[in-house]
Amino acid sequence: MRESTWTKRTALRGTAKRSTARRLTTAGMLLALLVALLGAGGPGFVPEARAATLTEVTGFGTNPGNLRMFRYVPDGLPAGRPLVVAMHGCTQSAAAYDSETGWTKWADQWGFALLLPQQQSGNNLNSCFNWFESGDIARGAGEALSVKQMTDRMKSDLGSDPARVYATGLSAGAAMTNVVLAAYPDVFAAGAPVAGLPYACATSVLAAYTCMNPGTNLSPSAWADKVRAAYPGYGGPWPTVSVWQGTTDTTVVPANLTETVEQWTAVHGTDATPDATDTVAGYPHAVYRDGAGRDVVETYSLTGMGHGQPVDPGTGPEQCGTAGAYILDVGLCASYRIGLFWHLDGAGSPGPGPEPGAGSAVLPSLAADDGYVKASATGDGPAVGTLEGSLGVAVGRGTDGLHNRALFSFDTSSVPDDARVTRAFVTVTRASGAGDPWAAGNRLLLDIRTGCFGATCATAADDWSAPASATGAAEIGAFTSGTKSSTAFTTVNPTGITQTRLRLASAPAATAYVFLRSGSGATLTVEWE
Repeated sequence: MRESTWTKRTALRGTAKRSTARRLTTAGMLLALLVALLGAGGPGFVPEARAATLTEVTGFGTNPGNLRMFRYVPDGLPAGRPLVVAMHGCTQSAAAYDSETGWTKWADQWGFALLLPQQQSGNNLNSCFNWFESGDIARGAGEALSVKQMTDRMKSDLGSDPARVYATGLSAGAAMTNVVLAAYPDVFAAGAPVAGLPYACATSVLAAYTCMNPGTNLSPSAWADKVRAAYPGYGGPWPTVSVWQGTTDTTVVPANLTETVEQWTAVHGTDATPDATDTVAGYPHAVYRDGAGRDVVETYSLTGMGHGQPVDPGTGPEQCGTAGAYILDVGLCASYRIGLFWHLDGAGSPGPGPEPGAGSAVLPSLAADDGYVKASATGDGPAVGTLEGSLGVAVGRGTDGLHNRALFSFDTSSVPDDARVTRAFVTVTRASGAGDPWAAGNRLLLDIRTGCFGATCATAADDWSAPASATGAAEIGAFTSGTKSSTAFTTVNPTGITQTRLRLASAPAATAYVFLRSGSGATLTVEWE
């Protein structure tokens, strides 16, 4: 009992950043916690020296977090290049997180600077960033401010592009990634926590245990409020986030991926239901889009992987890294995929630039040709709906017992004739509705036509059953307000009109419909190379 009382009092003491008393009284508890953050293996991993390429920098500000600063800058790097901040896990160091994870390879190949903050054992017994200390995770204080000051020094010394500054990290470094994204969203454009925890999940050592395992379950809005409170009054834009997690991680359990997704999707004003899913190297990958159709959060669930950073050692164009303690060979290079999410691969010299003609466009629908067609459940007696001008275009079963299919037209002639479309998706805006068109597993599908479905591009009765260039090419998940994007497809007409027909896979047995806005309320996003 006396030991328990002592522990609780210790955890609740003031968190003055460099208090000798705090370090001594919490030493036993910190040791257990911080070893746990990288598993029972202990320090284990000692990388070979890279003194010729990894350079320490001093004098980067007041450094209230008492961190060390290291940087890797490719030879001849011009000004205006991106900057990546990569933060190591517990028991590691800057030198254990540069080439081992692949980041120096991509810095050389794609042309960006690499900043590697390093914790000191005097601040933390196992050299973990203090992601659970309130004095270290607030804007303008502690370790978060030290990382920001390092970033300012890099931008000043190298002329780094201030609009392309990114943060990533493993374990405690991943938790600190979420810290700097929340505290400094005006500095960091995007981040990628690997085996991390949501921002402000814990503000004490005791709470940190619960966050790590079994995890802390809050509502998306509660998580988002923690981020917004880190920089009161900030109105955006918010960083985009790539979240990585091993499914058999018992140190930082997979529930933390779910909570992190809920936190950042809520910050972006969207839901935690994926808008697109696929597999990469056999691992599940999901994408979450905002109302404008932007990819704002993505996740990689590494099936069967424990606690660590995914790498794929080798010399292939998508391979990277050196396996070691908590640097895990799972056949997928996380730093490569994160770099793609941040568009570092097309950043310019040195390294390959974008393919000639690469581009994208967001196209509003042609409201004059949009509309909907009504018919019986078997498609008999199709006729053009009459409420498009006042309520929008309808999908689903109406109160009259007839079934509706919506038509949206897009002028895609701005896509180069010789372009290869890599991705396209439709984003729609809900106007009103009744019932649940997605009930019992029903699906809202998109048929695509390169040109016009019927005899003309204007909505007509023959659009109900006219053949498609791609049938059921994409689908739109359930939503009850705002906007929703479809899954991706590639069937687009670069020489004129592309039409989409939205229909339910099964005819509802009762009234269940949604009205969607046309014109600027419906967009087609096309990306090509």
